[in-house]
Amino acid sequence: MNAAIEAPVCRHTIAGLRWWIIGLIFVVTCINYVDRSSIGLLFTQFGAEIHISTQQYSWVGAILLLAYTVSQLLSGRLYDRYGARIGFTLSVVVWCLAAMAHSLIVGFASFASCSFFLGLGEAGNWPGAAKVVAEWFPQKERALGMAIFAAGASMGGVIAPLLVASLLGPWVGWRMTFFIIGLLGFLWLIAWLFFYHPLAQHPRVSEAERSYILAGQSAPTGKAAPSLRELLSLRQTWGILLARFLVDPIWWLYLLWMPTYLKDVHHFNLKTIGIFQWVPYLCAAVGGLFGGWLAGRLIGRGYSVNAARKISLAIAACMMPFSILAAHAESPYVALALIAVTLFGFQMWTSNAQTLPSDFFSQCSVGSVAGMGGVASGTSSLFFNLYTGWMVTHFGYTVVITVAGVLAPLGCICLFAVAGEIREVSGPMRHAPVG
Repeated sequence: MNAAIEAPVCRHTIAGLRWWIIGLIFVVTCINYVDRSSIGLLFTQFGAEIHISTQQYSWVGAILLLAYTVSQLLSGRLYDRYGARIGFTLSVVVWCLAAMAHSLIVGFASFASCSFFLGLGEAGNWPGAAKVVAEWFPQKERALGMAIFAAGASMGGVIAPLLVASLLGPWVGWRMTFFIIGLLGFLWLIAWLFFYHPLAQHPRVSEAERSYILAGQSAPTGKAAPSLRELLSLRQTWGILLARFLVDPIWWLYLLWMPTYLKDVHHFNLKTIGIFQWVPYLCAAVGGLFGGWLAGRLIGRGYSVNAARKISLAIAACMMPFSILAAHAESPYVALALIAVTLFGFQMWTSNAQTLPSDFFSQCSVGSVAGMGGVASGTSSLFFNLYTGWMVTHFGYTVVITVAGVLAPLGCICLFAVAGEIREVSGPMRHAPVG
């Protein structure tokens, strides 16, 4: 029995193994966003062909987000119970099969069904990544670890227009494009199953690195994971949920609607969208890395985790209202530049906000809290997406983008007011109620 849980005999250790692990998470997150972004990009090509209206497209996005929302909660518990190795395997298989199935859609019902399963699988990437970062990184490096993972989303946004809109879509058509990008996750899964093991069991982590990681983490309590009800009794949990509820729709707005915005407002075709849309996502990737670096730098210079996180989050929240100016820009290039500033701020925010579950809670709860955050994110993004479809159909994009510009400062204020000081929750949970 003991032999089953002991680490295999080590042949060779890998220096800095935690960085290789987060590199794998970066790659799968990138694939996640290529698959997800391809829907909005290719819709500009196949929407008219299979007779999908703008309003119907908003419902498809809502259905994807509904599945994404439900799956976030289930995935968080799945990762906490069975670990990241099994969790990522299940998530990747579901979403990649769904991405490939988009090559067969013929109308609204099949489009919505495939998107539902895409959201169901893709959601697991986020609590899974939070779980891996909490396990493999000491606290002072977690924001940078989360930033590298989150940069995968931004780089997926960079690669998708170039790969999908500029190359594959015009070359092989939208059906074969969906099939090809769905295969990417299965190639990653081979590397994941070969390379990844939990920290305690990994045969190639050096004892020095294992000790360094564990020394920078809270000591295990040996207690079972708390129930969702216990977690929801805490103000820290509600601070995270409110922040994600208010701020995350900003990202989904640009992910699902930027291609149609560029097509409808600035008259870009699919190839032109591919040439220019990657720029804001590249800025987002830089913003995520900067946010993680800044928090780590501040902690390294003696700032508390509370101060470092709040400084980074506040700066990011002040950058996202630049989208209000983008809503009124007449030049598409000025609008793209302002959206780039907005997405820089969003990923700077994300690299710190998604570190909060591991700042507040022990490892046995990180996946669950991250999953609940995903539920809050998905719920608000679902309704904001339906609101966007209705507003765009009747009034255009200006009001929607302007409203999105005020969400980040509001989310930042709610987070600081509700969650309080950013430090690990101590003592019995019943002693730390909301309020």
